[in-house]
Amino acid sequence: MNQIILFSPVGGTDPISMNNCRDGSMLHICRQYRPTRVILYMSQEVLENQAADDRYRYALRKLFELQKREHVEICEIERPELTSVHEFDYFYEDFRNIIGTIFASMDETDRLLINVSSGTPAMKSGLLVLQTMGEFPAAAIQVATPERKMNEHNHRGYDVELLWELDEDNRPDFENRCREVQCPTLSRIKNEEIIKKHIAVYDYQAAVTVAETMKDDAKAYLGLLHMAAARILLDFAGVNRWIKETGYDCLPVKAGDSRKYFEYTLNLGVKLERKEYTDFIRGITPVMVDLFELALKKRCGINIADYTVQNRGARSWALQKLNGTQAGAVLNSSYSSFHGGPVYSEHIRLLMEAFSQDAEMKQLASDLRNVEKAVRNVAAHEIVSLTDPKIKDLTGFTSRQIMDRIIRFFGYADIHVPKEGWKSYERLNQEILAVMSQVPDAEGTKRP
Repeated sequence: MNQIILFSPVGGTDPISMNNCRDGSMLHICRQYRPTRVILYMSQEVLENQAADDRYRYALRKLFELQKREHVEICEIERPELTSVHEFDYFYEDFRNIIGTIFASMDETDRLLINVSSGTPAMKSGLLVLQTMGEFPAAAIQVATPERKMNEHNHRGYDVELLWELDEDNRPDFENRCREVQCPTLSRIKNEEIIKKHIAVYDYQAAVTVAETMKDDAKAYLGLLHMAAARILLDFAGVNRWIKETGYDCLPVKAGDSRKYFEYTLNLGVKLERKEYTDFIRGITPVMVDLFELALKKRCGINIADYTVQNRGARSWALQKLNGTQAGAVLNSSYSSFHGGPVYSEHIRLLMEAFSQDAEMKQLASDLRNVEKAVRNVAAHEIVSLTDPKIKDLTGFTSRQIMDRIIRFFGYADIHVPKEGWKSYERLNQEILAVMSQVPDAEGTKRP
């Protein structure tokens, strides 16, 4: 409970350097962090030094006495067979097992410190790689040398009692040379790359799922990912909530129905970018019908609502409202005898053809309606795989040309979209990536 545990290999300048009469890394971390339990990792050479004069325990006990701390546990992990202190693989596996065992004995109130400044280069590398892998949440502590240069090791005539008396770090105003190394873990780097790949293909929910496993590492941009995930689902209430939460407004079109049509069409554009051609084709009819209806009202003065009724959420023609009207006459002449039923895009196109003088609008409506006839119904009612070449073969237009015609029809429906509005998802992606790049890295600097 509330333990501070230090795991420390023992190195050549531990416990006190003969060259400068200052703490070695192990002792200095204990001086600064005051651990309640110290676990010393000892190779054959270190064990020989310990057997000669008990120098490591002696220095620690003197430090704890100076700090007026009792009952500090000192444990030793002895490796008397360890003479090949340059073998990285050995240390990585050994340290991994040891630290795993330490963690199994800890609870959520305990804290583990790891000394990455003592020991051989292979020991230090093993600990840093283990920390970078992110398997165990520990603080990696690096200790600078007093001279800020490489230590020199000297053990001849070592007198631990004299060195303790001469140790300049025993003064109350000693310099704290410890620094916690905040390395980004390999898992964090890997997860960020996965998130970026999900963003690139607009799979925001997958990006959210990965980011939520990263805890504070993704805190700066998680809200933006939630916003994007809500947006792709056309969850307008969710988008509004995340705009307020993050302070970033991703919406170039905000007016009620205009926003709905715009966001739905942007969603079709995302399907196109992801090469989900079948879903793209299936999705064109709802927005096409609504845009046709708006254009008919704005450009021709004919309001479909005047001639229809709602039936269980669907609109149907009301023949009694059509009788005796110009709209009814157009539909009757087009079908010999019009029997009503649901409102289809072809009905509205026929009315535009009859009442509009705008040749371009009528051509766009005809092109989109021909696409619907040629391929949309096949995609909606049959198990089929569509590719862009197949769409071109069936309709005469590529999927991009179909999308461009839908976008152009927004003008006839009097829905005004800012010039850059159709690149809104790209701009949202750029914002998320920009925030990700501002998250500090291991050295506290922002990544390019």
